[in-house]
Amino acid sequence: MTSPLTTPGTPSSAVRWTPRLWGTLLVLCAAMFLDALDVSMVGVALPSIGSELDLSTSTLQWIVSGYILGYGGLLLLGGRAADLLGRRQVFLVALGVFALASLLGGLVDSGPLLIASRFIKGLSAAFTAPAGLSIITTTFPEGPLRNRALSIYTTCAATGFSMGLVLSGLLTEASWRLTMLLPAPIALIALLAGLKLLPHTEREKNHRGYDIPGAVIGTASMLLLVFTVVQAPEVGWATARTLLSFLAVAVLLTVFVRVEQRSPSPLVRLGVLRSGNQIRAQLGAMTFFGSYVGFQFLVTLYMQSLLGWSAMHTALAFLPAGALVALSATKMGAIVDRFGTPRLLVTGFALMVVGYALFLRVDLDPVYAAVILPSMLLIGAACALVFPSLNIQATNGVDDHEQGMVSGLLNTSVQVGGAIFLAVVTAVVTANSSGSSSPQAVLDSYRPGLIVVTAIAVAGLLITATGLRRQRTQQTTILVAKSEPTQKEATDEERVAVRD
Repeated sequence: MTSPLTTPGTPSSAVRWTPRLWGTLLVLCAAMFLDALDVSMVGVALPSIGSELDLSTSTLQWIVSGYILGYGGLLLLGGRAADLLGRRQVFLVALGVFALASLLGGLVDSGPLLIASRFIKGLSAAFTAPAGLSIITTTFPEGPLRNRALSIYTTCAATGFSMGLVLSGLLTEASWRLTMLLPAPIALIALLAGLKLLPHTEREKNHRGYDIPGAVIGTASMLLLVFTVVQAPEVGWATARTLLSFLAVAVLLTVFVRVEQRSPSPLVRLGVLRSGNQIRAQLGAMTFFGSYVGFQFLVTLYMQSLLGWSAMHTALAFLPAGALVALSATKMGAIVDRFGTPRLLVTGFALMVVGYALFLRVDLDPVYAAVILPSMLLIGAACALVFPSLNIQATNGVDDHEQGMVSGLLNTSVQVGGAIFLAVVTAVVTANSSGSSSPQAVLDSYRPGLIVVTAIAVAGLLITATGLRRQRTQQTTILVAKSEPTQKEATDEERVAVRD
């Protein structure tokens, strides 16, 4: 893969980032920041929205779910579109749509229009996220430079989420509309800066047509999957509607695989999933985000419904985790270079498991510093290690013309994992509700959900641990090969595997 940053014979460590390059990264980080900010802000504003627009609980849910549906359903299409149509063009157009949808969401006076604006914002994010990530991976060469850029980029998600929780508490006090409008000027500024700073990218020249059947079937299957999972807790997991929807998803995915196998220019080249590192990255993304979303959902209910904390108090309780991620941003690239992604993923998931397990100690009168804060710090450290490592591992060793595809695939794993595991956690809590409204009974119904969250993180730990074992085997093989004077030098693939 090529990059404008380096020339043959120039060591990565000797490359200095220009102000323009920093500006490019800042524009891409702004889009990632907005995605996370928008998700976290809307949750706190829901009660005020429901009161002013006279919306039922089921309708309010779609203000959140509409965004998830658009985002998770079109990520595969967004990723491949970035490769085929040009990353810069796709990113800027989608960012402009995001700004307009944000403006619309703050001005509407009806629930359906608000939900429509949220769906459009999710749709636009489904194009900005993979396009932005692939711009980074094609601008910064694989190795220390890319690791540093990706660590800063992925940190913006946690920073945006943490700031969104705090800002929403402040803005909602004035008006819920401010929470919808705030992303608009930020997106507009990022768009104007992007027009000047983002590098021009060419469309893929050697593709053999557009995979329109794959795009239609793949998008339909993802939309139906996310829709089914989001609705299942409300309509019932065992109802005919849910079961038939899952059956339809299975049929669509089967057809999609067959279409991709035969397409000369597939939406998703299935051969990319033959890589063990790629599979571990995708499954790790599902378990990582799925466990955290379930945890955040339960802890928010616990703090506000049982402890009676305000939205601001709850946001500040989560803040140490986000702050820890933000403070580690500039250091993570060097840490990845030194230890490699397999070790960091295993360490991060282990910290996450311990953090979730410690939270099981909570009661109706917790001491924050002794009971809640340790979990938040451990989870923050885990996020700082895991999220950048997943992005680096998924994009390493992938050709430039497929970076958008892999970025879309990774973001799809994140969103689908979040939707599926949140629905599972919600179903477990509902199944363990005794019918009593006493605080202790409600807390007892939350504990099985927290156990499931911990189990999901354990699954992620076991999945990523297989990569660490493979890395050690390869290191031993290479050392033996080097000790043989007649043995050929280790291949490029082996060296990348050892490093990553």
